[in-house]
Amino acid sequence: MHPPRLIATDLDGTLLRSGGILSERTVRALRGAVDAGAEVVLVTARPPRFVDMLTTASGLVGTAVCSNGALVYDATARTVVETRALPVAAARHVATALSHAAPGLGFAVETGHQVLYEPGFGLRFPGAADTEIAVASLPDLWLTDVPITKLLAWSAQLDADFLLAAAEASAGGVAQFTHSGGAGLLEISAPGVSKASTLAALCAARGIDATEVVAFGDMPNDLTFLQWAGTGYAMANAHPAVRAAVSRHTASNEEDGVAVVLEQLFSNLRT
Repeated sequence: MHPPRLIATDLDGTLLRSGGILSERTVRALRGAVDAGAEVVLVTARPPRFVDMLTTASGLVGTAVCSNGALVYDATARTVVETRALPVAAARHVATALSHAAPGLGFAVETGHQVLYEPGFGLRFPGAADTEIAVASLPDLWLTDVPITKLLAWSAQLDADFLLAAAEASAGGVAQFTHSGGAGLLEISAPGVSKASTLAALCAARGIDATEVVAFGDMPNDLTFLQWAGTGYAMANAHPAVRAAVSRHTASNEEDGVAVVLEQLFSNLRT
């Protein structure tokens, strides 16, 4: 059996325990995979600034696919090497369509460095107060002079699955819609931008085939790259749609499910 050349893993609900904790067992398993010749790529909805905090704490550096595929980030050099931005016109169109389909939504834009939010967007991200910038109104969101990596739509009453269905029905084809489990939070990227599309391009540039990739995830935004990878694992705590669509399952994030698989895989390769 040939060893995997690349390990692609989501962060929240997958690699990390509750509270953003990266366990010592998981760090050992990742380092063991790297020592055996595999590359580890973080594939996350999170922006680069969160990856920086994680790599500083763990000592693990490398490449990350951030913002659901909108950014490729070199965590070693702390540099964004590729951006797939959502056009402002598309973001405005989606916000208008969604406001009619699900009245009462609030909106924010993620730039990779900051979150700009209008008054209706009541969600705040823990530990990110210094990067969250209020604007006076929804039209002010479209005045940013930096690329939009994600448009965020939030509701205090409606769940993310409902918002996803409403977005597909009202603005399908204008943008890429998904969610990562945040309460009432929909994540919107440029058309064709997903974790899978960016990971596939990254692997192609490295000469790595999908069959040489092992992937881990738990939420609908992970489903594309779990199905693209030659071997994809859904976490025991995964969204029901992900568990149903992915045949291989591992233990939950609280039980270090990624480490469980990597320990077995790389142990088997040494025997």
